[in-house]
Amino acid sequence: MEFVGEPWDFLGASEAVDFEHPAIQELSSRFPDGDLAYAHAAFDHVRDEITHSGDADDPRVPWRASDVLEQGTGLCYAKDHLYVALLRLAGIPSGFGYQRLSDDEGGFVLHGFVVVQLEDRWIRLDPRGDRPGLRTWFSAEEDILAYRPDPSAGETTYAQVFAQPHPSVLSALRDAEDRATLCAGRLPSSLD
Repeated sequence: MEFVGEPWDFLGASEAVDFEHPAIQELSSRFPDGDLAYAHAAFDHVRDEITHSGDADDPRVPWRASDVLEQGTGLCYAKDHLYVALLRLAGIPSGFGYQRLSDDEGGFVLHGFVVVQLEDRWIRLDPRGDRPGLRTWFSAEEDILAYRPDPSAGETTYAQVFAQPHPSVLSALRDAEDRATLCAGRLPSSLD
């Protein structure tokens, strides 16, 4: 993994990772003590209680962690923002990872996931949410991602771990009127 940012950046707040928001702090207080138990409970909450707006056919496009929590929905990137906010609030270093995946139309789409430091190792986790044929779970032992890229099809899991959401992803989410316009060409297809 290649870390983009200083070590302390993987613990900091930002406009998208607004863990100082009272609603995020209140939710955090419901999770158990201990990094592993806390990270697991936060993962399960984001995966299971926050819908993936594509799966739920929800037109909203929240991007700030507190908005994702308030609206109860978000794309993979937005759910990642909330999970990272919860982790960082507890002092657990975490960042953002991305995959380039084939879409249904002969192009590519960027998928986001979270990279978290647990028990002195960095693990890739995907709180995207389950649906038929797609299941993720929490692990402190191995990477658990929703998708396995096919390199022969031009798919990849990028080595970079970003301290903040990638600028092209954040810009696309901020500028989107709704999910339909975002998915109709505004989402980046790679980090290049």
